[in-house]
Amino acid sequence: MASALSESRISADHIPVKLIIAGPFGVGKTTMVSALSEIEPLNTEEVLTQAGTLVDDLTGVNEKTTTTTAIDFGRLTLPGVVLYLFGAPGQTRFQVLWEELARGALGVLVLADTRRIDDSFAVLDLVENAGIRYAVAVNHFPDSPEYPAEALRQALDLDPRTPLLVCDARDPVSARASLIALVEHVKELMLA
Repeated sequence: MASALSESRISADHIPVKLIIAGPFGVGKTTMVSALSEIEPLNTEEVLTQAGTLVDDLTGVNEKTTTTTAIDFGRLTLPGVVLYLFGAPGQTRFQVLWEELARGALGVLVLADTRRIDDSFAVLDLVENAGIRYAVAVNHFPDSPEYPAEALRQALDLDPRTPLLVCDARDPVSARASLIALVEHVKELMLA
């Protein structure tokens, strides 16, 4: 029923927009796509294996039991626009998949975690090298240290114009606010 209702909200005057939610392993990308999607999200979560623990650094995410093995996908309809959300896997071994996923993307919301801020650099490099517009949302976890926005901006070496937000990827209102900030930033850059 929800699917039929959301389908009826999309009309020919809605502009389709492809967005990526990226970030390091265990930062909350799957959670955010699930929180935002008006349709049943597609996810490719699989149980972490013993072999995977030799490759994936579980520091700071010790309770993590699953990982995205391909992509997450969801959809969110806003006035005049349909956002197609693609959650990208965070591990370096999936870089080739990320590069394919980035084709045609209008923007990227990079999730970061203050418990493991250094893990964000590889993802930020991918995004910047691809030349895709982006915003950064620091996903707040219960045990996350809090820092002033300027300290986070400096630690992530962000351009002053790059939106930097704090969000809770589990909360649809918070996640939506981060996504809207990204869309507004992209729109502003396109009109400049």
